[in-house]
Amino acid sequence: MTSKPLPQHFTVLVRAIPVSDGVSVSDAVDKFFREYHSSTYLSHTVVHQTGKLRRLLNDAENICTKLTNLKYVHRSSGDAPRKFLGLFGRNDLLGQYQKRLEDVEENVRLEQSDATRRQEIPAAFVSFRSRYGAANAIYIRQSDNPTEWQTEHAPDPHDVYWPFFSTSFMERWIAKFVVFVASILLILVFLLVVAFVQGLTYLEQLKQWLPFLRNILEIAVVSQLVTGYLPSVILLFISSYVPSIMKLFSTMQGFVSVSGIERSACNKMLRFTIWTVFFANVLTGTALSKAEIFLNPKEIPSKLAVLVPAQASFFIAYVVTSWTSITSELTQTAALFCHLLGKCAKCCRRDDSKAPSMPYHSEIPRILLFGLLGLTYFIVAPLILPFVLVYFCLGYFIFRNQLFNVYAPKYDTGGKFWPIVHNTTIFTLVVMHILAIGVFGIKKLPLASSLLLPLPVLTFLFNEFCRNRFLPIFEAYSTESLIKKDREEQNKPEMPEFFSNLVTAYRDPALKPTQRSSNSDERTAPLLATM
Repeated sequence: MTSKPLPQHFTVLVRAIPVSDGVSVSDAVDKFFREYHSSTYLSHTVVHQTGKLRRLLNDAENICTKLTNLKYVHRSSGDAPRKFLGLFGRNDLLGQYQKRLEDVEENVRLEQSDATRRQEIPAAFVSFRSRYGAANAIYIRQSDNPTEWQTEHAPDPHDVYWPFFSTSFMERWIAKFVVFVASILLILVFLLVVAFVQGLTYLEQLKQWLPFLRNILEIAVVSQLVTGYLPSVILLFISSYVPSIMKLFSTMQGFVSVSGIERSACNKMLRFTIWTVFFANVLTGTALSKAEIFLNPKEIPSKLAVLVPAQASFFIAYVVTSWTSITSELTQTAALFCHLLGKCAKCCRRDDSKAPSMPYHSEIPRILLFGLLGLTYFIVAPLILPFVLVYFCLGYFIFRNQLFNVYAPKYDTGGKFWPIVHNTTIFTLVVMHILAIGVFGIKKLPLASSLLLPLPVLTFLFNEFCRNRFLPIFEAYSTESLIKKDREEQNKPEMPEFFSNLVTAYRDPALKPTQRSSNSDERTAPLLATM
């Protein structure tokens, strides 16, 4: 546990708050926790419906950004901002955006004044005077009715995903069902893409599909390019859009924190990557019956030993192609292209003072996929190892630079991504063991296959040991550490100030007052500042 007290250590999120007629959510929360947690209860913050206000604030922020960018372009070029692409004469865009900003700010102030009188959501952030008091509220059921007074860990105040609270229970339930259906459709569409990509790796099949290109495909260079390099490029290009889709799906599911959204997206992306990029390519790249593999489980090792090596050249090309994606991370090619395009269009955006965050939901599954490729193919196709090693070396140096000099952390999960990495590594080792048993079986080496049989069992035993020994550390703090930390801090002079700030730490940013910045002409000064 960190030595510095943090708001999330003393706060819990309470949902499904029962409210009687004529009693507000705030009064119900205050009465309940003063009665049952009188010695540790500190304060609470009720969540309000702020969907409309949040949309107004987004409009104001967008106008502020455009207005600041226009001032920057005007100051750097000396010309008044023009219309689209600067081709259709002069236009007083600064005045127009200034007027629009004033109107939106007035609407924001009116909406904020009415926000506290609007419908309260039956959810609240409840703060306690000690970590142990907060832990008791989380792990002890608060009501005889388990559907009421539901408690969970509160995320960091900057990690809270506030739009989630503006949706009703029915809307969240429908969203989960829609996400489930959309995920199935996405997998089916991607399987069609995989089947098409694998069709490109077979020259004779490609000639049957495109007979008018038969003469061109007979050229050695063209055939090698189409069957060897083009499939991996297509697969990598289409796969690059999947992380954003998975993050959108996780956002719709109703997580209360940005870190929760990214962990869910990471799990979705990992399953999608392993089952559609790896196994789908292995299974669609053969003429053998796919159902035969699952109808006879005893034959799975031998079948994998045949199917996996057949796709070695494809995955080697896939790894080599991925070098370009990881080097583009260093050059930030997409951001550079957008900047140059905006500069040519006379609408250049000023330098953003907010540093981007590390896209864990896309990078962790990608790294684990290459670990899977390296460990499964080093037995049947050792040639892939140097390419995977180069990828990891490039990734180490590039992401080391990005983490130190480019990305800024937006949240701290306390290492909750590590169980995802551990589980995937265990799965990779089991696949490697099964594949090795199948390879030695095909090569008529029964002794070697028999000696490998204990490896999957030992791997599962090691996984079970880790689940019992280390996984609880990621899920909850111990009573020993909580009480020890509370005793160390109870007499510290800075704790009264911390508790004073804790009272307002979980106030919805949309309800905080906003004002125009007095130094809006400066490039790094925002026009709309949150107080």
